[in-house]
Amino acid sequence: MYALMRSVLFNLPTEASHSVAMRSLDVAHRLGLSALLGGARAGRAKALTVMGLEFPNALGLAAGLDKNADHIDALAALGFGFIEIGTVTPRPQPGNPQPRLFRLPAQQAIINRMGFNNKGIDHALASISKSTFRGVLGINIGKNFDTPVERAADDYLIGLRKAWPHASYIVVNLSSPNTPGLRTLQYGEELRRLLTLLKQEQLILAQADGRHVPLVIKIAPDLTEEEVGLIAAALLEYSIDGVIATNTTLSRAGVEDNPLHSEAGGLSGAPLRQASTRVVAQLARALGGQIPIIGVGGIASLADAQEKLDAGASLVQIYSGFIYQGPPLVRQIVEGLGAADAGDGGR
Repeated sequence: MYALMRSVLFNLPTEASHSVAMRSLDVAHRLGLSALLGGARAGRAKALTVMGLEFPNALGLAAGLDKNADHIDALAALGFGFIEIGTVTPRPQPGNPQPRLFRLPAQQAIINRMGFNNKGIDHALASISKSTFRGVLGINIGKNFDTPVERAADDYLIGLRKAWPHASYIVVNLSSPNTPGLRTLQYGEELRRLLTLLKQEQLILAQADGRHVPLVIKIAPDLTEEEVGLIAAALLEYSIDGVIATNTTLSRAGVEDNPLHSEAGGLSGAPLRQASTRVVAQLARALGGQIPIIGVGGIASLADAQEKLDAGASLVQIYSGFIYQGPPLVRQIVEGLGAADAGDGGR
């Protein structure tokens, strides 16, 4: 069914097709028809504990698909082990001018320069409050485009405080290539200053609330091994709870022959797979198992997901692969990983 839907959706402008697809999922969910779309079946996965949270399976939906938390219930019904919404900013913002989202079907890739378009964190939290989902929910926070980089911590602290009561974990997005200056926060003193403030606020909120909400940092794939090592050292020093590797890439390796390769923005999808896995492996070596890694980037099959896990990830997420393959990819990965766990005795 999804293959038929995709043939129709891909004939629409990209952002319009996204909106139609999400609304269609909502309708299917309300009518009890989600299973017909081919998502994972109940009882076919193995639960696991990461960051002190219980995940029903290791596959999550990456941030970016449901920026405003408007479709959580419909997406969760497809069998994801966890859902991550956002990136949300303190204030609503329109993002970059259109066109800003480009499909590259021949390469199973997407280029986007969305620019954190979202309705603001208050809208997202209101949507979450209306949802019936009680599984693991990540809230991905960012800074507004017009907030100077030197004041970025202010926006992240607003996001942290507001998201805290509603989130299973909170992601600090430092790695989108579409917000000017944002990636500089991944390095040196800028990173340490931000982590200091975030950890202080996390401790304050945890003491007041009596609940620890894991703090996760999302990093870019466009890093040298030395830079990955420096980031890992900072994450360890400040006892960050988790790290997501990776965001989209500025590289155009693998899509050089596509007419759209010169479009500005971050590249995701199959061409990102190797670079993302490389960063996962480098992080795993540098972190020595002390901080869990969520691997994302170019996962389009069970084998791709297993590759990330073998490289050192504890959990994986999909985004572009889901756009191209839909709910059947969720079933393939969730049930495939569950079968593998059963086959090796759950090791």
